[in-house]
Amino acid sequence: MRFEAKGIIPAMVTPLDEHGNVNKTALRKLTNYLIDGGVHGLFPIGSTGEWYGLTLGQKKEVIEIVIGETNGRVPVYAGTGAITTKETVALTRMAEFVGVEAVSVLTPVFISPSKEELYEHYKTVADSVDIPVLLYNNPGKTGINIEPDLVERLSKIENINGIKDSSGNLTNTSEYIRRTDSKNFHVLCGTDTLIFGTLCYGGKGSITATSNIVPQIPVRIYEEYIKGDMEGALQAQFELAPLRLAFNLGTFPVVMKEGLKLVGIDVGSTLKPVGPISEKNKEILKKILEDMGVI
Repeated sequence: MRFEAKGIIPAMVTPLDEHGNVNKTALRKLTNYLIDGGVHGLFPIGSTGEWYGLTLGQKKEVIEIVIGETNGRVPVYAGTGAITTKETVALTRMAEFVGVEAVSVLTPVFISPSKEELYEHYKTVADSVDIPVLLYNNPGKTGINIEPDLVERLSKIENINGIKDSSGNLTNTSEYIRRTDSKNFHVLCGTDTLIFGTLCYGGKGSITATSNIVPQIPVRIYEEYIKGDMEGALQAQFELAPLRLAFNLGTFPVVMKEGLKLVGIDVGSTLKPVGPISEKNKEILKKILEDMGVI
């Protein structure tokens, strides 16, 4: 299965109204804002998209809206991770039916499966569909790190052809790249401060949260790197860093939503118990975006 996951792919927030329903108008506006910003794909229903708090119907609704509004301009990925293999298969099949180009599957949360159990989990999910499956490693949220030897083993399954690594550990990321280098397998950065470093190691791009707010800056990191302008790519990475480091101004993923409001796209609030950031921290975030030249 030839599919190249590459470039800058925003892990989209999910716009919600005051009742927790999907805000369709805001979602369409966000979709076009990101595409106009030059992104190379879109990724709804990931961690930034609050997958953990959405119903199956809401997930399907979001994916359908993004696919419809994108209208083939860029590939659409979707997050389909869940705790059990049964639910993960159901979500992945739904995403395939709706029409995504690929899915990203987070390791199960709460439970702590062994390497062999993880292998069987991912193999079962991959065998259930005919679209590319990307692994998703986020040990900070799940408590599980997909070890490089397991990634190498999983990469031999035909339609498992990539991984998003949000470990924040560049050694871990580089081992994924080294051990799958000869295969049709694409390693994507999931920590926005490490996009340039991942590309230097041979990664193919990044699934990013900051690109919700400032898509043009992560895009510049990637495109300058591809052109061979290492200095330009590194400068863009440095420009992006303050926004990524500002994530600690509130509970994940509220900073992305607050930032989008500041650039003119009201995507509503995050699902409770996550609340808004303080007025003081809003001013700090506003100053960061002013310094970046986006507001």
